Amino acid sequence: MPAHSAVAMGEFDLIKRFFTRPTPRAVLGVGDDCALLQPRPGMLQAISTDMLVSGRHFFADVDPRTLGHKALAVNLSDLAACGATPVAFTLALALPEADPAWLAPFAEGMLALADAHGCELIGGDTTRGPLNICITIFGEVPQGQALLRSGAQPGDAVYVSGTLGDANLALTHLLREWEGTEAATSTAAINLSADAMALARARLEQPTPRVALGTALRGIATSAADISDGLLGDLGHILERSGVGATLDTDRALTLMASHQGGANTEAQQSTVLRHVLSGGDDYELVFTAPTSREAAVQAAAQASQSPVTCIGRIDATPGLRLVDRNGLPVANDFLSFDHFV
Repeated sequence: MPAHSAVAMGEFDLIKRFFTRPTPRAVLGVGDDCALLQPRPGMLQAISTDMLVSGRHFFADVDPRTLGHKALAVNLSDLAACGATPVAFTLALALPEADPAWLAPFAEGMLALADAHGCELIGGDTTRGPLNICITIFGEVPQGQALLRSGAQPGDAVYVSGTLGDANLALTHLLREWEGTEAATSTAAINLSADAMALARARLEQPTPRVALGTALRGIATSAADISDGLLGDLGHILERSGVGATLDTDRALTLMASHQGGANTEAQQSTVLRHVLSGGDDYELVFTAPTSREAAVQAAAQASQSPVTCIGRIDATPGLRLVDRNGLPVANDFLSFDHFV
């Protein structure tokens, strides 16, 4: 967080000024030691937690409004992958200082997205320390209708929503620009226009959680996961939990990067684009499976939720993840997804 001349503000003043709002869906919201939620009859609670750390998940000088948006968006994406409807969330926030000039747009970005999804801020904690944002989100899903990672079946089609790879492309360019490093030399094969870079950066800093698609896929998808650490890694979680394998079409995958449509003409460019699409993180799209007989239902769900989806492969009975080109010929798989501790 950039240094500002902060106006003295205590913890409870900060909470009251920026983060206290009416909570009609909660029995009790901000102000007590605990918030109180009453699950509706026939519903299960879906709960997820995500943490964003300065210098690890975002640059210190990021626009606080877009940071507020992303902090909640990554949690909403987890609910989307479960087919759950958002209800409420808590915010744990460590701040170097209580600076209204930073807090106001941060809260605005976060709460605008919360309002768009009917998700209430019901509590949390604040403290002094390095900038760190931790959100726990609560949703609800009808019993027996949650989307899980464990339901993929041989013969199912593999789909992804939206576009992939743009966020990682923006990140590697920004790392090279802001840190003066060659951390992403693979981007040398891709020259982005100003408009394309703006699109890619928007995908990095303001992802679109596919909540409406997730709920529309109840009873259609056999499994789902959100793509936060890279397509291959997150699809790999589905394969492991379901005890199956998959074959993906790399030519279809090459069409998924919105900021570089039609521009990957050389082998080096195609390899670079494919690496961003398959291995890049921060997409917050959904990867899901469904029987091929439900193709029309999948497309109807995509249209109803205004979330484009693309079929990129199939589920196999044989374990493992295989890549092929449009002719069915094997493509070497040397792609790695993001891991915080590797």
